[in-house]
Amino acid sequence: MQKKIQLSALLIVLACPLFSQHDRASAELQQAEHEFTHWRAALLLGHTFIPAGESTSHLAIPSWGFDLEYWVNPKWGIGLHNDLEIQSFIVERENEELLDREYPVVFTIDALFKPWKELVLLIGPGVELEPKENFFLVRFGVEYEFEFGHGWDISPTIFYDTRQDAYDTWSIALGIGKRF
Repeated sequence: MQKKIQLSALLIVLACPLFSQHDRASAELQQAEHEFTHWRAALLLGHTFIPAGESTSHLAIPSWGFDLEYWVNPKWGIGLHNDLEIQSFIVERENEELLDREYPVVFTIDALFKPWKELVLLIGPGVELEPKENFFLVRFGVEYEFEFGHGWDISPTIFYDTRQDAYDTWSIALGIGKRF
């Protein structure tokens, strides 16, 4: 009987570190969940490429952006993405009508999805506002967030905007973001 008690005590002593490792892993997981930040804001500097007539060339219009995102969980979020093209330009509409665009502003509300690490896919409706004529648009995009500490990141971004009954553009930008 004494040997059974000693064996039981030995098993309990050996099993205690296993339980403490589980508790430690559980505590680390809970801490990581508490460290998850839902909000992210980013300033972007980029270029929007706009078709230049019937040729295959494009105008490169400088643009600034401001993104505000809310992440429901580490995989899914919603974002308000805003861009200002800081130059006036003339573009040909689909029906060969010329449009004079003066510093258009684009607002989109995008669904955000992280399928792998910090790769973000986005899609959403939006509007391009301009003094003469506004356009409904749909945005498709991809970005990758390179985190460098304390919630800061650098994110190269590529997106494509298709405007209803007008013209399509694509943009490249580099953003500096902060999670809070």
